Amino acid sequence: MAMAVQVAGLWLPTSSTAHIHFLHCRSNLKPPSSTALSATASLSSPPPTIQIVGGGRSPSWYENGNGNLDGFQGEDDDWCDLDTELYHWTKQLRPVQWYPGHIAKTEKELKNQLKLMDVVIEVRDARIPMSTSHPQMDLWIGNRKRVLVLNREDMISTTDRNAWATYFAREGTKVVFSNGKLGMGAMKLGRLARALAADVNVKRKAKGLLPRAVRAGIVGYPNVGKSSLINRLLKRRMCAAAPRPGVTRELKWVHFGKDLELLDSPGILPMRISDQTAAIKLAICDDIGERSYGVADIAAVLVQMLTRLPSVGVKALNCRYKMDVDGHCGKTFVQKLAVHMFNGDSHQAAFRVLSDFRKGKFGWIALERPPR
Repeated sequence: MAMAVQVAGLWLPTSSTAHIHFLHCRSNLKPPSSTALSATASLSSPPPTIQIVGGGRSPSWYENGNGNLDGFQGEDDDWCDLDTELYHWTKQLRPVQWYPGHIAKTEKELKNQLKLMDVVIEVRDARIPMSTSHPQMDLWIGNRKRVLVLNREDMISTTDRNAWATYFAREGTKVVFSNGKLGMGAMKLGRLARALAADVNVKRKAKGLLPRAVRAGIVGYPNVGKSSLINRLLKRRMCAAAPRPGVTRELKWVHFGKDLELLDSPGILPMRISDQTAAIKLAICDDIGERSYGVADIAAVLVQMLTRLPSVGVKALNCRYKMDVDGHCGKTFVQKLAVHMFNGDSHQAAFRVLSDFRKGKFGWIALERPPR
């Protein structure tokens, strides 16, 4: 049966067997052109009207209509399509922005301190390594030696871990996988930081100077586990740490033996997050302040993402909440869950979905795969 899609007056014919693809694969991820999606408006404009004629599935999670949430076919295509659909879902939400007052002050101080560093240790969330990469980090670090830490390795699968390890090895980046809570990877990180900066004292000796401790700055987004990692390195609680963004609010030097000094720093975010796909992932993984987003909206997007991942899918949601998920968009699912378990309270239902993901109730999975 022939099928066509009407996007605000624009008809796009499709085949009866293919689902709707709106964007390119991750390797060519670009916003849709004005020609292809002339109806896609700015954030201040209302979302485009999307109508399926002759059957099929709508890509819009925000519609009130019933959409089929069955997983896509083919894992490679799943990861390509996931980010492309996420791009369109975010167009219908208010922008996620979070820039507490202490960040601006800290950013200026941190940039000055980085000039004194021998090694920079950048910590990212292993579930979303690309989204927790600061766009200015390369500029700040310059030619200094860098160690990349993917923290929370216990919250992703072995397949995800291997995929990222291969990617960064190909990029020539030294990467350490860690678990800040249990201390896995902490000692390896300490040894690697010392080894990378071993030539510091060689040069000082050649100049007739006394040796000094290696200086390593630990930087990254909020709540990626920087302070927990330092505490595990030191084997004692020297830095305030809690499972929420914004706990560390000032720079702090700590000593690790006589030959390594560590600089703990508050999480640094861009003043304005232009990539809203990344911002949504930060919200899902609790790497940005909760005041910056609507919990119900973020939970609805998460539901849409989980149903499209082969390792999770619709069945995992069915089993977890003992309710039928088929035929409902993310927003409708959250509303239905609210009635089913929380006396109609959508906020509580949405928070439960996010909390369950963060605690691994759907399995340990990454929300990103390496670019192709």
